[in-house]
Amino acid sequence: MSVAGGLPLAVERAAAHGCEALQIFAKNANQWRGRALPRAEIREFRARVKAARLAPVVSHASYLINLATTNPRLHEQSIEAMADELDRAEALDLLGVVLHPGCYTDGSEARGLDLVAGALLGLLRDRPRGRTMVLLEQTAGQGTALGATFEQLAAIIAGMRHHRRVGVCLDTCHLLAAGYDIGSPDGYAETFRQFERLIGFDRLRVFHVNDSKRPLGSRVDRHAHIGEGWVGLEAFRRLVNDRRFRGLPMLLETPKTARSPKGAVAVDPLDAKNLATLRRLMAIR
Repeated sequence: MSVAGGLPLAVERAAAHGCEALQIFAKNANQWRGRALPRAEIREFRARVKAARLAPVVSHASYLINLATTNPRLHEQSIEAMADELDRAEALDLLGVVLHPGCYTDGSEARGLDLVAGALLGLLRDRPRGRTMVLLEQTAGQGTALGATFEQLAAIIAGMRHHRRVGVCLDTCHLLAAGYDIGSPDGYAETFRQFERLIGFDRLRVFHVNDSKRPLGSRVDRHAHIGEGWVGLEAFRRLVNDRRFRGLPMLLETPKTARSPKGAVAVDPLDAKNLATLRRLMAIR
């Protein structure tokens, strides 16, 4: 949900849609520095989350962060930005910060994975009393982006010494684009067999539920409305009724209607449509 007009309004927008969980950007996703959060705004946000019974709430890290880069200046800038993301999430009492692991650009895959793990481990060790988690998002694998395979995610977790505050966010669009055939019954079953074997369901904390505009193995990240892409309705029916994932947040990142005026709280017809589709699938066994 948009935080236009202040963080508390994101909660009001979620409540207007009947949401049970929420994802926000705790600062502008396309800027390195974010505005300082006033204490009054933090208190109001937390109070509204409690009143709306939203659980959990997560933030998504800035798209500029690239912890896998070998460029020393960009790497350090990314660490500082991720530190800010964690501190904001901690102040807001969020479950975690969803993070794309990054792109290794002119380095190597192995070096990139090591850089990501080392940076994140250092950030968590610097915050020993913190509770906010790092939620590694599985990616579509475009270009040199890391995190497309379960093996890569497992390598980062191992490099973080299996820290208790590292989890995983799976995106249905990204899974399909990366080559995991969740659209077919056998492919769905095999995908989660691999995930359980290589990572384990205890690390899985969040789903992003998005259909895909591009087909299996395209390695292109283009989100579509539920049931209008290559993932397909049957895959979402399996997911929302999968007892292994009962209680896990499933968050929409599907396209929205044109922006509302700043400060407005209104139901987005496209969000309402996608939510209704998923809720209807939960009733179809």
